[in-house]
Amino acid sequence: MRVKQKLHAYARLMRIDRPIGTLLLLWPCLMALLLAAKGMPDTKVMLIFVVGVVIMRACGCIINDFADRKLDAHVERTQNRPLVSGEITVKEALTLFIILGLVAFSLVLLLNTLVVQLSVVGIVLTVMYPFMKRITNMPQMFLGIVWSWSIPMAYAAQLGSVPVEAWWLFAANWCWTVAYDTMYAMVDRDDDVKVGIKSTAILFGRYDRQWIGLFQLAALGCFIMAGLYADRGLVYGLGIVTFIGFSSYQQWLIYGRERAPCFKAFLNNNWAGFVLFAALSADYFV
Repeated sequence: MRVKQKLHAYARLMRIDRPIGTLLLLWPCLMALLLAAKGMPDTKVMLIFVVGVVIMRACGCIINDFADRKLDAHVERTQNRPLVSGEITVKEALTLFIILGLVAFSLVLLLNTLVVQLSVVGIVLTVMYPFMKRITNMPQMFLGIVWSWSIPMAYAAQLGSVPVEAWWLFAANWCWTVAYDTMYAMVDRDDDVKVGIKSTAILFGRYDRQWIGLFQLAALGCFIMAGLYADRGLVYGLGIVTFIGFSSYQQWLIYGRERAPCFKAFLNNNWAGFVLFAALSADYFV
């Protein structure tokens, strides 16, 4: 395989061509940094976390594809992934995972001891997640923890502690992640049933939309509580109202449970996160 083709395969393995996951990780992380710093995060800390989010999302994708390499060939959406097609070997994938993990950990070493300790937990959770789809019917709930772990880390980096406010934001992002990843799982539900992959989309069955709505509502409540603890104002409140609008639109998209609209609803969460982050940012500067 030519070098250019190999690099393209590595990029696909790390999902560089699909930044949606990175963005969904980034918005709550940046919100945590803003809240912890009361609007003006330390430049070094912010840079470390932005780069860290990009790297750790890539690590998560690699270990996920490694765990699912024998199943992905049977799922329509994943049958052309590099480990399935043979463009990347298992050894190459694991080597890349280790290299990226060491780079991420070296960045964390520039911060305080509490952040380092939390980062070790984060790495363990990242490695564990792909295998949850074989153990539990609720892997999305485990993913919610993985996807939210940057929040206490951000507070720890900025403050040296993790206050109650951080855990409200953690809970908000956990609920939100369960909601949008269930939408994502609805896309693969038929294939997942055939190959034996578990998900909340399968667990919730015909009540999937209702459960997603409950998690969206819980996320909304927790985002409000995080804002109240941080004494945020009207502009952040407008962001909350917009979040309600996005959630309602997503419910409309998933109503028929068709693959394409469900995937569109999942993608729409990027805009929900961006607008909420933008509203929080503007709230500090008004």
